[in-house]
Amino acid sequence: MSVALLVTVAGLAAIGTYLITARSMSRIVLGFSMLGHAAVLALLAAGGPAGQAPLADRLVGSGAEAANPLPQALSLTAIVISFGLTLFLLALARRQHVLTGDDLVEDDLEDRRIATTEMEHTDEPEPEVA
Repeated sequence: MSVALLVTVAGLAAIGTYLITARSMSRIVLGFSMLGHAAVLALLAAGGPAGQAPLADRLVGSGAEAANPLPQALSLTAIVISFGLTLFLLALARRQHVLTGDDLVEDDLEDRRIATTEMEHTDEPEPEVA
């Protein structure tokens, strides 16, 4: 794997992770898209150098001359999963925009209620919020 490809995969993964932690749905969608592209590039880089097509009816001298089809199949699977996840997140972003008028992810009020209820039932003091 070349150094440039390794830096590209690491950069896409870092940017994708940073964007996922944002509160904006549009940034979350872009972050998952970046992570999907990083996964595909990493799988293609793991495939090694190009070789001959691995056909069953053609005799290839040694196994080293044939290309490994597994990283190619995994890359196609990663593309399909990334596409499906992107469409699902876009549907969530559209619903969020219709319901609230913006794309910011709000705190879940039910989760806060459950957390305060659990804190009341324990003997531990509630943490102070600054």
